[in-house]
Amino acid sequence: MQVYLDNAATTPMDVHVIEKMTQVMHECYGNASAIHSQGRKARAVVEIARKDIAKLLNCASNELIFTGSGTEADNMALRCAVNDLDVKHIITSEIEHKAVIDTAKELKNKGKVELHFVKLDQYGRADLDDLQKLASLYPNSLISLMHANNELGTLNDLPAISKIARANHCYFHTDTVQTIGHYTIDLQELDIDFLACSAHKFHGPKGVGFLYKNKALKIRPIVTGGAQESSMRAGTENVTGIVGLAKALEVAYKNIDVKIETVYRLKAYFMEELLTQIPGVCFNGDTSQDGGLYTVLNVSLPPTDNASTLLFQLDMNGICASGGSACNSGAVNESHVLKGIKHPAERSAVRFSFSKYTSKEEIDFAVIKLKELL
Repeated sequence: MQVYLDNAATTPMDVHVIEKMTQVMHECYGNASAIHSQGRKARAVVEIARKDIAKLLNCASNELIFTGSGTEADNMALRCAVNDLDVKHIITSEIEHKAVIDTAKELKNKGKVELHFVKLDQYGRADLDDLQKLASLYPNSLISLMHANNELGTLNDLPAISKIARANHCYFHTDTVQTIGHYTIDLQELDIDFLACSAHKFHGPKGVGFLYKNKALKIRPIVTGGAQESSMRAGTENVTGIVGLAKALEVAYKNIDVKIETVYRLKAYFMEELLTQIPGVCFNGDTSQDGGLYTVLNVSLPPTDNASTLLFQLDMNGICASGGSACNSGAVNESHVLKGIKHPAERSAVRFSFSKYTSKEEIDFAVIKLKELL
């Protein structure tokens, strides 16, 4: 039996997305920058997709810049804020995705910004009182805090962070790679400046994402050499990928409340079974339905002799899981996120993440195998 419980790393593509992309591959092979009929056809397909996404997110279509990944979108937000918006301070947390942390540290090392880390609670959530203090000390900063932590699943309060940013004349960027397609997001209500998305986290294709940029902001591209994306991101557009992104978001939004309830029930069942079957097990991050991702469960395991090979043994037993972010590719205990919440070094942690395709039978199988290995 093969059980895939690493959906926070990437998700299997939805069949409707594959069908739509395949159709475009057959029928629309032109370069979207070309002026002939096939080029215009490709351009139309891209712009229809952009408008469809904008409608779902309640924003203007010209506020969406297609990128090659969520990582690129994060990079663009941070670098453009510093280069073009006169940002001298970045306020973030120590458990952000590496796309944010490493970029912010590079900008600091080059002498372009000062870097400030907000305090976190026991679940890895930003302390809003400390954020208010930092924002008031450093107005015109860029606040960069992810909507949901990719390893813990803990959700940040985006509306509250936005209010703090606006009250202190700060810009606000959020990485929503783990939440777009899993929750409805209304960009008119959120009032933010930058938002990052990656299609493969919600059953779309890899290699495509977008940056939402508030239309009031004037920034320059970080990838130059062409006039694509309204001169904001040079390079031939990934037409099939963009279409796949739009279709994946459309599919994700259908019956989204039912999906949330269904997947969370599986997560809750998994937690109950683990607590019953494995003495000493506990969980990292906020595991409540309102406070954490319904798709992610970070399991803190009691000390065991085979901790260093546990993920490999799970794989050998047909279970795909993760020790943290797929971008980290390291040992479980090296996670900067676990260090950031002071997870005990003697305990290993495994991130299990679920999707609409996960079944109760797969959960039962994973519990049995994990118990055997421990």
